[in-house]
Amino acid sequence: MEQVAGQVRALDGLKVIDVSSFLAGPFCATQLAEFGADVIKIELPTIGDALRRFGTITPCGDSLPWLSECRNKKSATLDLRKPEGAELLKALVKQSDVLVENFQPGTLESWGLGWETLKEVNPRLIMVRISGYGQTGPYSGRPGFGRIGNAFGGLSYLAGFPDRPPVTPGSATIPDYLTGLYGALGVLLALQALQKTGRGQVIDLGLYETIFRILDELAPAYHMKGYVRERMGPGTVNVVPHSHYPTSDGRWVAIACTSDKIFSRLAEAMGMPEVGGDGKWGKITQREAQREQVDQCVGDWTGRHTRDEVLALCESYQVPCGPVYSIDEIFKDPQYAARENIKYFNDERAGEFAVPNVVPRLTDTPGRIESLGPALGANNDEVYRVRLGLSPERIEQLKSAGVI
Repeated sequence: MEQVAGQVRALDGLKVIDVSSFLAGPFCATQLAEFGADVIKIELPTIGDALRRFGTITPCGDSLPWLSECRNKKSATLDLRKPEGAELLKALVKQSDVLVENFQPGTLESWGLGWETLKEVNPRLIMVRISGYGQTGPYSGRPGFGRIGNAFGGLSYLAGFPDRPPVTPGSATIPDYLTGLYGALGVLLALQALQKTGRGQVIDLGLYETIFRILDELAPAYHMKGYVRERMGPGTVNVVPHSHYPTSDGRWVAIACTSDKIFSRLAEAMGMPEVGGDGKWGKITQREAQREQVDQCVGDWTGRHTRDEVLALCESYQVPCGPVYSIDEIFKDPQYAARENIKYFNDERAGEFAVPNVVPRLTDTPGRIESLGPALGANNDEVYRVRLGLSPERIEQLKSAGVI
């Protein structure tokens, strides 16, 4: 992904205040920052965001998740619980476009910084509010994290094998990232609406809602038929073979036959063309009725070949198939290299560093990574002296009082 220094980005000029913590809110703001938004990350004085201490700690004192997921931001310290801190935030909001927060509902209101107050300060403000259960409903006051979003949203129940307990569906942080992404989408939609109405608005997201939204036919199937989908291991409802299969060299491949035509091609690749087409497994209804036998047959075939052999055969017959990669294999793969999906650079605080590159890929106004997560309060002078016009004496007073 070529990134030209100085090239125009889609969100150049957008001013964002990020008062959120840990992951969902910060990731939302990071998406905006990667495409040009000027994002100020507000953190508690001396303490900072808890994400700084979560995960692998680097020699510079901050964690890998902080350096990766709070990139392209400026850090300013501010205690919103103090009246002077609340007033300073209002001053920043007055000259900003977006504010991102993920406190429990009612927290900002208790500090005099709720939506009703902030929209009076800036009627054009767009406010992203992320919480475990959203701003309304009987559970709105409950705390929530990604693991709870996976569970309450319906994904955890589906993860694992039918005769075993539910497992973590890949990562407990999926709802955080997904909700952050929906938050960034909400900002883009609200900016479009702002051009038409002249008014800002709230983007209200619960962590569980974004999980529930992506569960394909789960809701309509239950409503129509009373069908409760159970755990299926690596298998997939409605299609077969559509799973993970072992290879002779101790590795795994993912094969996805989403149509009868693709299965016929797989049958040819396996040297068993008679089971496809008009054969015993040629129709999805036939394969569904004998799911275990079909998966066993495909697994026996893949198990007689190395992973590379299976991949080559499937490619030659145009059967969707891919390796089940570990992270070390991702770093070696030529597709990742060609697409520059991993960004390498030398950071003055963290040294040699690698992070996932910007997504999505825009051809004319691409995003880019300019810096990793900043040191705590690294931009206090720029925020308070330059942006708000405070004198050095006033800044020192605020610092002594623990406001910044």
